[in-house]
Amino acid sequence: MEWLEENKDWLFSGVAIALPLAIVGWFISSRKNRQTQKGGDNSTNIQVGGNFKIGSSKDDE
Repeated sequence: MEWLEENKDWLFSGVAIALPLAIVGWFISSRKNRQTQKGGDNSTNIQVGGNFKIGSSKDDE
């Protein structure tokens, strides 16, 4: 408890820097993760957010 009282300025000044940086980082990363998809007339479009495999291989068994 004594350590906290002696170091409260140092401890909470780090939080004052880290919190705004975390918020800015969250806004920047959420803007990058948007996906767009374009398709023509009478087309079937499939959008996948990760890896997509068609068929099977020996590794999948």
